[in-house]
Amino acid sequence: MGYPPPRLPLCASVSLLGGLTFGYELAVISGALLPLQLDFELSCLEQEFLVGSLLLGALLASLVGGFLIDRCGRKQAILGSNVVLLAGSLSLGLAGSLAWLVLGRSASGFAISLSSMACCIYVSELVGPRQRGVLVSLYEAGITLGILLSYALNYALASAPWGWRHMLGWAAAPALLQSLSLLFLPAGAEETAADKDLIPLQGGEAPKSGLGKPRYSFLDLFRARDNMRGRTTVGLGLVLFQQLTGQPNVLCYASTIFHSVGFRGESSAMLASVGLGAVKVAATLTAMGLVDRAGRRALLLAGCALMALSVSGIGLVSFAVPMDSGPSCLAMPNATKLSGLPGDSDLPIGLSPPPLSTTSENQGEPVLSTSTKTKPRPGAGDPTALPLPALSTASSAPPSAPEHALLHWTALVCMMVFVSAFSFGFGPVTWLVLSEIYPVEIRGRAFAFCNSFNWAANLFISLSFLDLIGTIGLAWTFLLYGLTAVLGLGFIYLFVPETKGQSLAEIDQQFQRRRFTLGFGHRQSTSGVQYSRIKESS
Repeated sequence: MGYPPPRLPLCASVSLLGGLTFGYELAVISGALLPLQLDFELSCLEQEFLVGSLLLGALLASLVGGFLIDRCGRKQAILGSNVVLLAGSLSLGLAGSLAWLVLGRSASGFAISLSSMACCIYVSELVGPRQRGVLVSLYEAGITLGILLSYALNYALASAPWGWRHMLGWAAAPALLQSLSLLFLPAGAEETAADKDLIPLQGGEAPKSGLGKPRYSFLDLFRARDNMRGRTTVGLGLVLFQQLTGQPNVLCYASTIFHSVGFRGESSAMLASVGLGAVKVAATLTAMGLVDRAGRRALLLAGCALMALSVSGIGLVSFAVPMDSGPSCLAMPNATKLSGLPGDSDLPIGLSPPPLSTTSENQGEPVLSTSTKTKPRPGAGDPTALPLPALSTASSAPPSAPEHALLHWTALVCMMVFVSAFSFGFGPVTWLVLSEIYPVEIRGRAFAFCNSFNWAANLFISLSFLDLIGTIGLAWTFLLYGLTAVLGLGFIYLFVPETKGQSLAEIDQQFQRRRFTLGFGHRQSTSGVQYSRIKESS
């Protein structure tokens, strides 16, 4: 009789590879966008539509994916999303028109959004309370590794013929490996419990008989039954404050801050991008080590406090050293040259380039006589941040004075702290808490409902960023984000419970006992792990 496959390594691979696919698919468009612009002569509006199509697909998945997860099961939902991702990657790799590119990006966005929800729920239900925090947080670590991997492949394939096809097509590789790991895992916690005599109930939920299993409708999320309204308040608050603190836009503005401290060359910009991603990886790994020791609530409070301080610091530095900018794709047609920001192309995006000469050595790549072509760069590290229209400083801006060097480096340090704070706070812990606080019968729909607000808020914040800068200025925009982070800090302190060391059943009972979540901050006892004995016939 063979031994069953090791459960924890397989769960870890499912979580890590799912996050790797998510991060790679989000960030890879940055390196592929410039060659796509040249090959398909994309306008500014077409580029924004291509980039945003992934968000639209992800938003659609968050609206319907919850029903698929609850109806078909977590494992089947992940496998189905990988099939959709494979189709999307093939469409992107073989695309011959903008329509096929948009279709492939939309399919990929649908797949990674559905997979992200199903992976977090599946892993949280399959493992015990002591491993849940680390393994679910491993998904966030996979996202950061996927972003770094996309940077590396973008750099390696930048000069290759049709390199963007390889960039966009390789996203299917980690998804296929994840599907292979899933074949050796059970469909869910119930199947695991059926194979054991005395169990500490994986994730803490006793397998319920079909007659006694409670039924929840979608509208129950807004009712007082079992304090579902309080759970929804916690879930929506976390995902909204995660986005309203402006973390996608702070990261998209990274190139201007890098430029201000002297990262002007192409290699320097790439090194700065990789360095920012490495900081995020280190912070995420730190969160993995602390989430089951310090607790979810402590990491959220510490991360949100540091985000408030750091983004406010960037705003104050912007008062002293103005770094006002505008989107390069909206530049005037008679603009001759934009400043060489790391990650910005030298021609305004969406404008028709002048006639370009080509050589046989560079495989037909255009040669610009006035400046060196650089590659666009994404907002490093954010799992839901997508590239916005490039931001660039005015070309007539005078060089920074020596007395401002300290302030420039202060801005860079603040941005690094901001990235780190998000990566050990909101980044991994939000999805961990969402996978814990809802009953198993409605967990998929509830997770998807909150996730839809996450994507919608991301889209709103990203599209309003340039208008907000034009209305109140860059410094006040960052200070507004800092104020939002302070409000988020108060929300976490008042409403978010501590769930470390508790089984899913204990967390469910904790919410049912309290009609309001105010005062959840006190540490609850982690004793009383439930056991269920299953009679074994001779």
